[in-house]
Amino acid sequence: MASPAVHRTSIQRVSTFKERTTTTATPSSSTGTSSSLSLLDSFASDPIFSKFLSSDFNSTQFSSDALSSGTAAARAEKIQDGIRLLEKQLRSEVLNRHDDLLAQLSSVKDADSSLASIRSAVSTLQSSVRRIRVLRLSKKLREVMAEPDVQKLDLSKAAQLHSEILRLCNENDLSGIGVIDEELKLVFEAGQRLRSEGMKALERGLEGFNQAEVGAGLQVFYNLGELRSTVDGLINKYKSQGVKSVSAALDMKAISGGGGGFGGPGGIQRSGTPQIGSGGKAKEALWQRMGSCMDQLHSVVVAIWHLQRVLSKKRDPFTHVLLLDEVMQDGDPLLTARVWEAIVKSFANQMKSTFTASSFVKEIFTVGYPKLLSMIENLVERISRDTDVKGVLPAITVEGRDQMVGAIEVFQTAFLALCLSRLSDLVNSVFPMSNRGSVPSKEHISRIISRIQEEIEAVQLDARLTLLVLREISKVLLLLAQRAEYQISTGPEARQILGPATPAQVKNFTLCQHLQDIHGSISAMTKGLPPIASDILSQSLNTIYEVACDSVTSLFQSMLDHLESCILEIHNQNFGATDNNASSYMEELQKHISHFRTEFLSKLLPSSAKVISIGTESICTRLVRSMASRVLIFFIRHASLVRPLSESGKLRMARDMAELELAVGQNLFPVEQLGAPYRALRAFRPVIFLETSQLSGSPLLQDLPPSVILHHLYSRAPDELQSPMQRNKLSPLQYSLWLDSQGEDQIWKGIKATLDDYAVQVKARGDKEFSPVYPLMLSLGSSITENNVVSRKSNTIN
Repeated sequence: MASPAVHRTSIQRVSTFKERTTTTATPSSSTGTSSSLSLLDSFASDPIFSKFLSSDFNSTQFSSDALSSGTAAARAEKIQDGIRLLEKQLRSEVLNRHDDLLAQLSSVKDADSSLASIRSAVSTLQSSVRRIRVLRLSKKLREVMAEPDVQKLDLSKAAQLHSEILRLCNENDLSGIGVIDEELKLVFEAGQRLRSEGMKALERGLEGFNQAEVGAGLQVFYNLGELRSTVDGLINKYKSQGVKSVSAALDMKAISGGGGGFGGPGGIQRSGTPQIGSGGKAKEALWQRMGSCMDQLHSVVVAIWHLQRVLSKKRDPFTHVLLLDEVMQDGDPLLTARVWEAIVKSFANQMKSTFTASSFVKEIFTVGYPKLLSMIENLVERISRDTDVKGVLPAITVEGRDQMVGAIEVFQTAFLALCLSRLSDLVNSVFPMSNRGSVPSKEHISRIISRIQEEIEAVQLDARLTLLVLREISKVLLLLAQRAEYQISTGPEARQILGPATPAQVKNFTLCQHLQDIHGSISAMTKGLPPIASDILSQSLNTIYEVACDSVTSLFQSMLDHLESCILEIHNQNFGATDNNASSYMEELQKHISHFRTEFLSKLLPSSAKVISIGTESICTRLVRSMASRVLIFFIRHASLVRPLSESGKLRMARDMAELELAVGQNLFPVEQLGAPYRALRAFRPVIFLETSQLSGSPLLQDLPPSVILHHLYSRAPDELQSPMQRNKLSPLQYSLWLDSQGEDQIWKGIKATLDDYAVQVKARGDKEFSPVYPLMLSLGSSITENNVVSRKSNTIN
């Protein structure tokens, strides 16, 4: 800072220096001397520079006079020109008088002292110029700020002038100068207005998503040198808004009705539970406030994202510095992440606190968790949609979405537990452990199905929550299967087949139908859901299906065992006789099939209309179809083993097959829909009438298993060609059980052994001819072997 004391100016020092060297000047310096004299003469005659030559010159007084004259700028320029002339003249004087100067100086120290004096003088002049410049910039600032229309006010330029003035004052320590201090007061006032107007522009831009206004506001604070602190302030402001909106949404005192206080009329009690008669209004108010909270959080996050977006695009027009780099360093979180983290943290804390402190809110958010989750999902979706701009990072990441959903996880857990509890209680009431003999009514089962459907429909708009609810439903279905299995009767009464259906059997029939209805209905519900939904329920639905099967499987097995025993009586019939009497075993078989239909199957099989509506095969229908197929296959097997078989026996067997087809079709299952077993029955009937020579080329063989043809050929062979059953001395039942456990290739091996024995016997007798069936059986057997080889090669390749 310049002192008010009188200093010798550089012009004065030049004059003194000239006087001291005049007497010793050499002729060579005459030109420089005259030039120096003319410069000093011109300064002495100049009204401005002459003041510097005065012995009582005061720099502070000179500056004040210049400012008050109104021509400070012009004087500053003139002084700068004078300084340049002096510096040029000094350089010329030093060069022209180099030898004289060295001679006159006593030491290098004297030279340094003289140069320091000159530099000090020049510095004093420059300080004066800076003061004048500050005053000139201050004047420009006043002119800019004098604009009456705020819309036309150049805030950016004013902020730049403000910053430059303060920089000059700080760098040159200009405080303490009266005129400067007066100007600084005006500068500070202008700064306050600039901050105010800049913040208004910034906030207007953020509220209206106007990038131009946001950019203009940011530029003001950048020019003021306050960009980072301003952005940090905005971040804290919006954080606070978000946190307050969450707290306000769960303010039970406010929800209770206009701040009437806890315990007042229509208010909330200390436990957080509304008084009688006010629960409905309080519940509605709570959801309304949560909706408002979501709107406010949306506005906060989108505003910060908009701020971040402008910062990432805007550069200072002079320095080209990216504004975002001024407020963020490498590794710093994004502005949106900072605000979102604060919101999520506050939201999570409020939810946990509410869960434990307010039973009223806990119940509403637990029961209405799908609605609460939908609010959050909609909030995230709205923010994502409104910040989906190409080339710009979205406001919320997937992790951010999961964080917000995780904030209400305590209510999700309670909701799923409530879902499980509701369904489990219903199942326990329908299938009580205390009363094993009770059978649920159809209405009870309909209630279970309807309740499960309601639970799914309540959450079907959210795929993730739907899967969570399905897991709870899966647990309930397993509980239901366990309780139903406990109710199944398993004693002799459940397996009897000779009399009418017993109460135990009727109960099992009802359980089977109930479980079948549940299985079909739940399976239908999952058709419109993603495949993973079926995967979640697959285990429990399979268990339901298995229990339903278990309730009637023993009965079906008893019926099938009895029908098979009737068919086995075919071996006690004489099909080699010439008479054509009716087969008693077939009459018995028909009687039992009709009995089973009347007493059991009529109560188990659904009506045709119900089959059409469900669109899937019922459990009992599948069991009946399986039983009908088995009866046909079992009959064909044992009919092929009949030996001997006369022409009358063939007619009798053909009649038996026709009667069997009619009995099965009318009482068990439509035979046309049985597929291969039915085709085999229809093929076997004409096969028995073919000549042996016609068999090898008959297309009927394609619908019959090779073992059936081979067994039938024994009836055309000589007695010495024994069947495997005869050779091994097995009963028809024993041989049939063995056939059930073997494949065609193993059966052929047993048959081949009998053919080998027969060949040995023929050769032992010295006969040269074999029975016509022998080569035919070998040919059929070789085809079985070839087919197996091809099948193994195909499996190896695949």
